[in-house]
Amino acid sequence: MAGFRSLARQVRDPRCDLALRRYSLRKCLERFAPYGHRATWDHLCGRAGFGPEDRSPDPARLVAALVELEQARAVWLTYEADFAERRKKEKHDGLRRPGSVDDWHRMTWGGFGVAWCDDPRLHPREPLADVLHRLISALERRPGSVCPVCDGERLVWRHGLDHEPSAGPVCADCGILVPRPVLTEGALASARRERLLMSA
Repeated sequence: MAGFRSLARQVRDPRCDLALRRYSLRKCLERFAPYGHRATWDHLCGRAGFGPEDRSPDPARLVAALVELEQARAVWLTYEADFAERRKKEKHDGLRRPGSVDDWHRMTWGGFGVAWCDDPRLHPREPLADVLHRLISALERRPGSVCPVCDGERLVWRHGLDHEPSAGPVCADCGILVPRPVLTEGALASARRERLLMSA
């Protein structure tokens, strides 16, 4: 099974036919898809200027989508390396029990669904690397009461998400499943109340 870097080489290789180059970009999303496969694909297509169903997009646009994905992956890989180093030091210092950020991190290892978007058409519009920077910064500071990606205040608790965890606070503005560790207990309670009001 090809890894991310070998798939990326195929996307860039002008000797490969266009169908293979597009297919290889789609396969990259099996290795790294911050919003989930469908939402990340929709995002990349929109930002690079080709349709999700376009079978023969301009090769330069495919490469532009790949570059955005690679930049975001570099941000995530740096975070994962820093995370692993921190956990190693904590274990050395006798802190064996992981915290809530660690629980969240285990569910997103490899970068799949880091900023899960259950609705593939509702996701942040900014470059993926910017979104991940904002999310990582939020994980490294005290919890807040708004979406760490768009500063949206409309957080709604949703059940039945196609992700793990299958329930949690979703930003009604940018569509991400907000990691619980970045929100205060008050913000989480408010999101749960919002769900109850919507279902009443």
